[in-house]
Amino acid sequence: MKLAHISDLHVLALEGVPMRRFLNKRISGWANLRLQRRSAHRAGHLRAIVAELARRRFDHVVVTGDLTNLALESEFALARDLIGDAIGLDPSRVTVVPGNHDLYTRGARDSRRFERYFGPWLQSDLPELAVDVAGARFPVVKLRGEVAIVGLSSAVPRPPFVAAGEIGREQARALARVLEHPEVAKRTLVLALHHPVVDDWSGMKRYVEGLRDAPNLVKLLQPVGGGLVLHGHLHRRIQRAIGGGAMIQVGATSASLHHESQDRMAGFNVYELGTGATFSVAACVYRPSTDSFDVESVPRL
Repeated sequence: MKLAHISDLHVLALEGVPMRRFLNKRISGWANLRLQRRSAHRAGHLRAIVAELARRRFDHVVVTGDLTNLALESEFALARDLIGDAIGLDPSRVTVVPGNHDLYTRGARDSRRFERYFGPWLQSDLPELAVDVAGARFPVVKLRGEVAIVGLSSAVPRPPFVAAGEIGREQARALARVLEHPEVAKRTLVLALHHPVVDDWSGMKRYVEGLRDAPNLVKLLQPVGGGLVLHGHLHRRIQRAIGGGAMIQVGATSASLHHESQDRMAGFNVYELGTGATFSVAACVYRPSTDSFDVESVPRL
């Protein structure tokens, strides 16, 4: 299986949005956009990446959250068009999970906005094992050949300037049941979520930005015989081992980010999965000056 991984699209669509929609956490997000993000995230980069994904026709595409910027309906509609029509793959061949920006407000969660716009992409092959998590049902399991792709939600509405994620007890219990299922256990696991399981943060920084219950997830993954954990959130290409187990965590940068650093510039990751939990990892980095892509390695720590 040849699998592509993109993340952190940060689709922005503010036209026609009344000011009253910003009288909540969005006011801080709007200020951030005015100060820096509008120039850092470029719609043209994202369109080029989506077109390249469509041209290459991967077996499966994984999108690890932050499809939107402020969880507005207009942004969800545009992101859905990009993931659906532009990439051109059936929803059964695309796994989508939410990021903290997709549940930016309690209203986005309570209206089940992510599920309403991405319902066809959230259809699970093991629906009886899913639980209700922040306005949708997870884990989402897609059994494809010798690979089991499992999507989790780590997105939780937070106060301004807090972007931390959480799996939660109910979803963790559901994941344990998924991992024990014979149709999953006999396949190579590809786990997708927005927040990294392993990071460099400590103390208050992890509490504000990281996955708060990451240690619990690490314990669940340690018995797994091998596979990949895919994430976004850091806007950085990076791979790490998870604990003492055989799982490798790989992060994708933002698909819209313009940055001078090689490990942060917009692009997408490519994984080729073989038999017996074998796989290769590479990155396709966008070069706007030539409208082309260079293949790079993903730094390992």
